[in-house]
Amino acid sequence: MDQRQIFLTILGMAAVTYAPRLLPTWLLSSRTLPRWLVIWLRHVPVAVLSAMLFPAILSDGGQLHLGLDNLFLLSAFPTLVVAWRTRSLFAPVATGVLLVALARRFFPL
Repeated sequence: MDQRQIFLTILGMAAVTYAPRLLPTWLLSSRTLPRWLVIWLRHVPVAVLSAMLFPAILSDGGQLHLGLDNLFLLSAFPTLVVAWRTRSLFAPVATGVLLVALARRFFPL
């Protein structure tokens, strides 16, 4: 690949990445959305995060793994409690990482 092709590839990747983020902002910035839509949109980040996390927590090698040796699943319960109680982003992430690290250190499987 020559430098021009690499540069154009990077520009294309940037456009594909940022266009879905910028277009709705530009198109909807001057409009007032209905209340029901705003309420519905508040649930989108939680739904997307859940869709990404649950397969990683509940499976191992493509198979459902609900046993007591699933460190991710066991760490998820206290992490959910911390998320519910603190309603922050940092505290549950730090809790989950710390619990998995401690479990791997003291209970290697």
